[in-house]
Amino acid sequence: MALVPCQVLRVAILLSYCSILCNYKAIEMPSHQTYGGSWKFLTFIDLVIQAVFFGICVLTDLSSLLTRGSGNQEQERQLKKLISLRDWMLAVLAFPVGVFVVAVFWIIYAYDREMIYPKLLDNFIPGWLNHGMVSGLK
Repeated sequence: MALVPCQVLRVAILLSYCSILCNYKAIEMPSHQTYGGSWKFLTFIDLVIQAVFFGICVLTDLSSLLTRGSGNQEQERQLKKLISLRDWMLAVLAFPVGVFVVAVFWIIYAYDREMIYPKLLDNFIPGWLNHGMVSGLK
């Protein structure tokens, strides 16, 4: 049972989102100590949604690899439920929220950077982390 490139890519994306989440949470920013913390930012919420979505994708891939050719009806039924959950999450959460966040952020950023991402934040969030959070692999 060899892994196909799509499955390897999903694991790599999941690991990159998890590393971005860990790096973001390790940064000490004044906004993290206010009401709502990081959860008041749509970019952070989108990052969590994307990480959960790719976690479900990896789980679906592993489940399909393990149940392939087993002939067990219960396992096949559970796999179909997991696939429908993955498809629902993509259609309802991951894709719409991801596209909205990227489009709105870069439109406002192009119009007036100080409105959405002040230069002060460059002291706290490195450029690669900002780009990974906003323009990640959607």
